[in-house]
Amino acid sequence: MSNGRTKGLPGLSLAVMSWMIVILILIIPPILIFAEALHSGFVAAIQNLLMPDALMAIRLTLFITVIAVSINAICGTLSAWALSKYRFPGRALLISLIELPISVSPVVSGLIWLLLFGAQGWWGDFLIRHNITIAFAWPGILLATLFVTFPYVARTLLPLMEQQGRDTEEAAALLGAGFWHILLHITLPEARWALVSGILLTTARAMGEFGAVSVISGHIPGMTETMPLHIETLYNSYQSVAAFSMAALLAMMAMGTVGVRALLEARSHSTSGVVSDLT
Repeated sequence: MSNGRTKGLPGLSLAVMSWMIVILILIIPPILIFAEALHSGFVAAIQNLLMPDALMAIRLTLFITVIAVSINAICGTLSAWALSKYRFPGRALLISLIELPISVSPVVSGLIWLLLFGAQGWWGDFLIRHNITIAFAWPGILLATLFVTFPYVARTLLPLMEQQGRDTEEAAALLGAGFWHILLHITLPEARWALVSGILLTTARAMGEFGAVSVISGHIPGMTETMPLHIETLYNSYQSVAAFSMAALLAMMAMGTVGVRALLEARSHSTSGVVSDLT
């Protein structure tokens, strides 16, 4: 009995330490954000969110998120399919390049787009002559968001698609099925939970991106400020209640997507468990 209790002590200690870390780092900060946002009352928080610049920041954030998630969902799915179903020269390099945005600082990626599309950038003169605006406008914000969010769908789908193998798809191809029919009706239905999980991760990341967007957007209030940038502007202007109101809204949006992802993953695991039990 004593040996069993002794062996259980390290596990209990680790569990307590884990909960302490989670409470300190993950639970207390959101509580403080919501408490500060409601410091002057719920009505004041809502009024701050209905200010013109705040509404513009919310609309721009949702607009960029929808487009970035849509593009990355399609490109990430096709990339994962090609990487999992085929072996070709440069495959390992391509996987490394897909993962590159995770390791590169977002500020660096923003500077890269500014170097390319800014007024003093490589293509700046060409863009000015043709009245095309990318830097300090929503197209630049979209490019920066696409860069930092690209890996999530592809990396979420890739392990599952590799596990699927190619037997079913090759059989369908022999029966005359085309590429899109195979992808949409054979491959993706089995990987739908992983795809949804990757999309939700991309959504949360796109809404909260700050570094790359801050560099390429120019930080123009009411025009190129997304929600994270608007929070910084408000806080630097000593409008703490308004800043924390926007931060609370952004936190709810991000936590909502992560929460949906966790529920879907739990459902996916339970479904796979039932299937394995039946087989």
